[in-house]
Amino acid sequence: MTNQSPEAPAGQAEVRVPVSPAADWVNPLRDPRDRRLPRVAGPSGLVIFGVTGDLSRKKLMPAVYDLANRGLLPPGFSLVGFARRDWADQDFAEVVHDAVREHSRTPFREEVWQQLAEGMRFIPGDFDDDTAFKQLKDAVDELDASRGTGGNFAFYLSVPPKFFPKVVQQLKKVGLATPPQGAWRRAVIEKPFGHDLKSAQELNKVVHDVFDPEQVFRIDHYLGKETVQNILALRFANQMYEPIWNRSYVDHVQITMAEDIGIGGRAGYYDGIGSARDVIQNHLLQLMALTAMEEPIAFDAEVLLTEKLKVLKSVRLPDELGLHTVRGQYAAGWQGGEKVVGYLEEEGIDPGSKTDTFAAVKLGIDNRRWAGVPFYLRTGKRLGRRVTEIAVVFTRAPHSPFDSTATEELGSNAIVIRVQPDEGMTVRFGSKVPGTSMEIRDVSMDFAYGESFTESSPEAYERLILDVLLGDANLFPRHQEVEESWKILDPIEEYWAAHGRPAQYPAGTWGPQEAHEMLARDGRSWRRP
Repeated sequence: MTNQSPEAPAGQAEVRVPVSPAADWVNPLRDPRDRRLPRVAGPSGLVIFGVTGDLSRKKLMPAVYDLANRGLLPPGFSLVGFARRDWADQDFAEVVHDAVREHSRTPFREEVWQQLAEGMRFIPGDFDDDTAFKQLKDAVDELDASRGTGGNFAFYLSVPPKFFPKVVQQLKKVGLATPPQGAWRRAVIEKPFGHDLKSAQELNKVVHDVFDPEQVFRIDHYLGKETVQNILALRFANQMYEPIWNRSYVDHVQITMAEDIGIGGRAGYYDGIGSARDVIQNHLLQLMALTAMEEPIAFDAEVLLTEKLKVLKSVRLPDELGLHTVRGQYAAGWQGGEKVVGYLEEEGIDPGSKTDTFAAVKLGIDNRRWAGVPFYLRTGKRLGRRVTEIAVVFTRAPHSPFDSTATEELGSNAIVIRVQPDEGMTVRFGSKVPGTSMEIRDVSMDFAYGESFTESSPEAYERLILDVLLGDANLFPRHQEVEESWKILDPIEEYWAAHGRPAQYPAGTWGPQEAHEMLARDGRSWRRP
């Protein structure tokens, strides 16, 4: 079996590199200083449960194709779909083909598609169907023999969490959870990881009864984004930021994830979950942990887990939750020039629902670096625009030689990391306005990913699926992080359940007035992204 370098430099002969399952094999032709060859997955396959869903169609299958198109998958890579559809293998291949054509990031190439299509199989059946799982076992064994997958398979559970226990138990029953000698098996789980601490612990117990903790990869797609990984690069690969990344210089930190859409067709999932459980418990607390953590001794899954856990265990909730947490529901309003209905008028939503579509919380971190620095987290639907950012806002200069009229338009210095959609970073600082008088005003220095690098950023799911196949767990939250995050959010959810209803805010605005008042009490205001 051979694997081909994705792109041989012009004028250089193509090198065909033998692929060996032996972990200690070293390519004698590769110079260790050569950074051109990326990490390439070894012999392997991927089984997707719930393959007919939106996530699979719009993200997972296009990501697999993009990885193959970039030369990062082995020639014998195999893709198996499992769902309640009466399809043949050709029908499944056609569905994948259409999804790839519509949603892939890289150009469509027929030869890449043909190679992928040869390794595609489809298994129809329910999760209770023992016969279907036996057929799945037979398909995996057949692909091992015909495609050389080496017994290495990842099982992607793109299904509602209530089905996780059934699927992993069925995998155990037919022997798919146990790898052959020298091979691996891994389970990939999508959020939400439970709806509170108790359910998360029960879910972890069920999954870990079948797969060892090291075999379980919990996907938080935000951690696969280039700009999230760049938080670590920004902080720990540069000397200029770390000395000021602490309570002596930072006034506060704001982490925002705003969406301009409503719930769409997700009423069944979203009602009863809400924005705090859907976003703060995983995405925003993970972003906070990366922003606040101490320098790890290595870029390694266990070390990163240790440092992130230190932050999550140090989080302190405000004494008065009524003053320092806010939940809201969007009401009817105007968005993008269109009149839109409120959350309670959405199809499938109970008119008496108390589910939050907006949540804002103030948290503290009780350690030497961050004592006294508030972290404000907010998320919501039907807000002003779609944006995710981390703003580290610095304290004012302790003394200014300029009079107040010269600096009346000067705000606080800030470093803003833009996670999406226009990935990059902005540094805000004061500068003299041209002219004869001394006038100082805020200016911004901007770095944009799209302009600074010649290659476009891969989709988060490309990076994460490749990491699963390589067994690299750096960007995946472990079960300890999930449980610590629920310990932070559960008291807030319990308080909200016992006190009143969500505040209303018109669609297209930046949340309820109560959220602005929450920061105003501290003498601060939300950034307008």
